[in-house]
Amino acid sequence: MPLEEKSDYQEKADSLAREILSFSRNNLFLNLRFMENALSRLVLKEHQIPVGTDGRYLYFNSEYILHKFHENSNSITRIYLHTVLHCIFQHFYVNPTVNVDLWDLACDIAVEQMLRELNLTCVDTSCENGQDAMLEYLSSNLKYMTAEKIYYFLSGQNLSDERILAMRMAFIQDDHRLWYDYAGRYGNNDGFGGNGNGHNEPDYGDGSMSYEEAIDTWKKISEQIQVDLETFSKLRGSQAGHFMQNLQALHREKYDYTEFLRKFAVYGEVMKIDEDTFDYNFYTYGMNLYGNMPLIEPLEYKDAKRVRDFVVAIDTSGSVSGEIVQNFVQKTYNILKQQESFFSKVNIHIIQCDAEIQEDAKITSQEEFDEYLKHMQLHGFGGTDFRPVFSYVEELIKNKEFTDLRGLLYFTDGYGVFPEHQPPYQTAFVFLDDNYNNYDVPVWAMRIILETNNLEKNN
Repeated sequence: MPLEEKSDYQEKADSLAREILSFSRNNLFLNLRFMENALSRLVLKEHQIPVGTDGRYLYFNSEYILHKFHENSNSITRIYLHTVLHCIFQHFYVNPTVNVDLWDLACDIAVEQMLRELNLTCVDTSCENGQDAMLEYLSSNLKYMTAEKIYYFLSGQNLSDERILAMRMAFIQDDHRLWYDYAGRYGNNDGFGGNGNGHNEPDYGDGSMSYEEAIDTWKKISEQIQVDLETFSKLRGSQAGHFMQNLQALHREKYDYTEFLRKFAVYGEVMKIDEDTFDYNFYTYGMNLYGNMPLIEPLEYKDAKRVRDFVVAIDTSGSVSGEIVQNFVQKTYNILKQQESFFSKVNIHIIQCDAEIQEDAKITSQEEFDEYLKHMQLHGFGGTDFRPVFSYVEELIKNKEFTDLRGLLYFTDGYGVFPEHQPPYQTAFVFLDDNYNNYDVPVWAMRIILETNNLEKNN
């Protein structure tokens, strides 16, 4: 933003505001050594907005800084940390498809919750008094309070724009409008992160980081903070609860479930013309030369990846929700149908198990799958032991139940006893992000993490 020639008063105001912000940053250095790189990353820059960032600068209005500091000297330190936390969790990296007001609110709530748990006297202000009721309400409905989870939860509450803005007044500390200067250029279909096309990036001409570099820089900073907290820092227990949960969620590897299912597919014959290996030049030449005699007949069969022998194991212990389980089975079914992944006859076993086998439903066609979903009931709700499923499948293999079993998908919350030995087929344990708590799976098994909201919105 080009600046007009400054008056002596404005020069002094800018200089004093910079000193206050530097003092706040140094104060945070003393209390949050593991965040030193993050706290020093943003370059101070005068701007018309009160306080805000685009991941590269910490923009500030000098008059606003002086006014807030006069009201409460801790308020600037809180604003500084609040804004830096947005960068650590890459909240500024958004997609234009999100509800802007709701995303702003969700990000501010997530940051303020983490900030409160850090329990720093240097950021104590009166603003927390209006946050208690909302945080208590959210914590009673959400296990993990990341910005994304808060956003999706509030999206289902049918809140009016007026209500959203009124709620944000208790949590707002900085201005987010600069986040959306890049909306459309950086984003994906989930609404958070990724790459796209859209607005051009402003050129400030000062040799600062590009927006892409800022995203990569903050990703590396947040990863390093997580490592430091997990290995060296004394910040433990409730003090780092939501902070660590948000970092783990941010860096957790997510999977495309559709692509994952393809890995479990096997080759088989399908009654379909194989256009990939058919040469129409010779075919047409023969028809022209002989009238009705092609030189090469089209292939009648084509090899295609289809699911034939497959096992879906469902953990029906008391800690797994019945609705979520049904959503998972429905989503699996939808993906298979969309990808034309069925043979005309299939052999899919849907096994329910807690500490023992509760049910084995054999599916041999799409019609049977439809019928199973209509009348699906869960059985069990006891403890969790993964071993009975693998023993049961081993018996099915011995009894020639499977022609070529290539995959077992185990949907669970992670609490259970894993088998000691690797089975002769691919195995994946599927966790929900709500329940996944870094449980170790055997080295021979795949670990897949699904988003709850993805299960809900795809059914």
